[in-house]
Amino acid sequence: MTRLTSEFWVHAYLTRLRLADIPAFVTAKGDATAGSVMVKQNPLNGQAVAYQRSYDLDGKRVWMVLVEGADAVVEATLARQRAMDPDIWIIEVEDRDGRHLLDAPGFSD
Repeated sequence: MTRLTSEFWVHAYLTRLRLADIPAFVTAKGDATAGSVMVKQNPLNGQAVAYQRSYDLDGKRVWMVLVEGADAVVEATLARQRAMDPDIWIIEVEDRDGRHLLDAPGFSD
């Protein structure tokens, strides 16, 4: 199976969010070809959740919670991740309803 480049995936994701009127921003640009992608969902209430791509027990790719809690805690965790791996992309999604579309077709599998 052919994998998409990270940059292509990020642009597609941002387009889907924009079409759903969900504001999102690239806060850290990683390696265009193979950088990991993390998504921070910010409901603009002082809390946040960061997701990372992982594999479940069946080997299926899934989005898992990396950290959730106070926005400052989530930011600190993402900063540590970025310090360990400067190739990662970080996308911040700002939606008061908590939408992120990671469970939408095309992003959840």
